[in-house]
Amino acid sequence: MSATTASATGDQHTLTEKQQRILQYLRENADTQTYFKSRLIGDELDLSAKEVGSNMTAIKNSDAALDVEKWGYSSSTTWKVTA
Repeated sequence: MSATTASATGDQHTLTEKQQRILQYLRENADTQTYFKSRLIGDELDLSAKEVGSNMTAIKNSDAALDVEKWGYSSSTTWKVTA
C-alpha cells in the first residue's frame, strides 16, 4: 500500500495501513466510547502515542463518516470521536 496520506478530498483509499488500523479501531469502539487517548489507542494497536497522534489528522480529514476532534492534552492527547 502507498504511504501517502489522505488527500484534500478526503478519499479514504489513500489512508496508510496504520491510519486504516486506527480508523478500524475507532469505528469498532465509537458506539460505546466517545473520548480516546492516543496512548491507549497505541497500546491496543502496538503503536506509539506519537504515531497515533500524527495519523489522526489524516483520519480526521478523510471521508470516514466519523467526526474527530482534538480534545485535550493531559498525559496524552485525547480525541473526541463521534459517528
